[in-house]
Amino acid sequence: MKPIYFIAGTDTDVGKTLVSCALLKKAQQQQLTTLGLKPVAAGAQMSEQGLRNADAQALHALTTPEMDYRQINPICLPQPIAPHLAASEQKIRISLDRLVGLVRGSLMNKVDFALVEGAGGWRVPINERDYLSALPQELKMPVILVVGLRLGCINHAVLTAEAIARDGLVLAGWVANQLVEDLPALEGIKQTLQQRINAPCLGHIPFLPDGNFMAAVEHVQLPFAINN
Repeated sequence: MKPIYFIAGTDTDVGKTLVSCALLKKAQQQQLTTLGLKPVAAGAQMSEQGLRNADAQALHALTTPEMDYRQINPICLPQPIAPHLAASEQKIRISLDRLVGLVRGSLMNKVDFALVEGAGGWRVPINERDYLSALPQELKMPVILVVGLRLGCINHAVLTAEAIARDGLVLAGWVANQLVEDLPALEGIKQTLQQRINAPCLGHIPFLPDGNFMAAVEHVQLPFAINN
């Protein structure tokens, strides 16, 4: 099994799920089995099967062989706010130890390529003490960072990369996801990010107004060689 990668973002709504889905589809196109997890999702709608989060459903659809939704998204909260606040509204507490155990259980399903998608940015809290970044720390996951290309992204990206390194984790690569159609000094921003992030760039996704991950597949590359 290849390493299990944690998908982090420089902020919320920067395209973590878009990138995750594009990478999973890329792997499937190369005949790899895939697994996409969203351990904590805040923002869900009630269905006949219970609460369902759209991002987790997208990852579920790209998981082969198929798994139960609850293995993909064990903690699903209705309000689209920070996980510790969404959990508090439901009068529950997200335990780091339990979360690590749930993810370990889901990862018992052996596949060729597995992704664990975070929520919000690197330092999003899950309770009064712990951050979600403790999950990849506990499981020693290499990280793929999604950088949302917009004004201010250089600061967010550099600070996040520094935090990942301070936490003792490997930054396996980063993906630039263009969030606005006309971004001033786009090439200069990309060049600056390449100079200041000590990890390979795994792709630049152009502005996609409809957010269709299939249009992003050709713009990303897997963080490892298939013939390894």
